[in-house]
This record gives sequence, C-alpha cells and structure tokens, in this order.
Amino acid sequence: MATQDHAADSPFDPAVGRPLGPRMVLHWYDFICPYCYVGQQRSQILREHGFELVELPFQAHPEISPGGMAVGPRQGSRYAHLEQEAAAAGLPLNWPDRLPNSRLALAAAEWVRRHQSPLFHAVQTALFAAHFRDRQDIGDPALIEGLASAQGVDRAGLKAALEDGAAYAAVAAGETLGRRYGVQGTPAWLIAGKLVPGLFPQEDFRRIVAAIPG
Repeated sequence: MATQDHAADSPFDPAVGRPLGPRMVLHWYDFICPYCYVGQQRSQILREHGFELVELPFQAHPEISPGGMAVGPRQGSRYAHLEQEAAAAGLPLNWPDRLPNSRLALAAAEWVRRHQSPLFHAVQTALFAAHFRDRQDIGDPALIEGLASAQGVDRAGLKAALEDGAAYAAVAAGETLGRRYGVQGTPAWLIAGKLVPGLFPQEDFRRIVAAIPG
C-alpha cells in the first residue's frame, strides 16, 4: 500500500475546527471496521511520537440497513491475521454476530469530539469495545446514550443533536473532508500531508512515523 502526498492542500477545514499544524494528524475511522479497532494502537504510536490526532468519522459501510445485518463465523487467513494483530495490540476481539449501521455511533462520537472534546477518547474507546469486545449493538440509541452518559457526556445535549440532525451533519462534514484527501475506506491517516490508507504492519507504520521530519 502506498502513501499519497497532499502537502499542497488547504490547511483549514470546518470539520477540524482549527488550522492544521505540522504535528497534527487527521485519522478517519469507523466503529465496525476491525482494521480501525486494531488501528487504535497505530494511532497510539503517533501520540508517542508527539503528534496531535484529530479523529474523524467515515462510514465504511453505509449500505447496511438501520436494523443491521447478520454475519456468520469469521474464517480464513484475513480474520486470523486480524485476531493476531488485535492480540499484539492488547485488544480483546470477540467477533459480533451482527453488523449494525454505524452512523449513529459515529454521529454521537463526533458530537462529543466537537462539544466535549476532553471526553472524546473515552467515548471512542468505549464504543469500539462495545462492538468488538462485548458484542453489543452500537446501532441501539439507548446503548449509545448510556455509554456516552457513563463517560460524563451531556446526555440531553447529545440526544438533541441526534434528533435535530446536527450530529449527523458533522459526520457528513468529516467524510467530505476525507474524500477531498482521497480517503476511500478506513482506517486512513493524513500525516505530514501524506495519506496513509489501510492498516500497515506495526513495524512498517513505526518506520513511516519515524521518518517524518521534526
């Protein structure tokens, strides 16, 4: 997988909310993407190197109906590899038997990032764990509101933003920005003007990050 250079692009977008600094990384993710689940560890590598991450929503499978879809056992080398990667990252992986439509979860998380940013990382981590560790339905509004509330999120404010569509509009803005940079799926990181798409092996990712000047 090759990186793509976008160094000449605009340094500001409303979806981010502030100018893009030289140590700022944009990361597009989806809660039902197992590569994004493992990608939490790749993002931690960036933090360890002093980068500031801006996590942005990008729905990988908008075709999934609001009621979700049943999925069978995960078998084959692809899934075995993901299980190994998750174990290496210290992330429990219990494949759920249903895939929800993730837009609700993405909208809730993005609202928190924009309006209660100190709580965002905890909410994002809880939502990933709910799906991939606990096999819960993150398409369920009551579950989403409960998980967010448990992290200290303003439940009334979140519910209002979901009901009036503002939270969903924020997801669309994040996706629009991603497409501008060439994002076609998740995970994807924009690092120093270069798009790094997909889950690179951990050591390869470390080399990419270590090679960035400054």
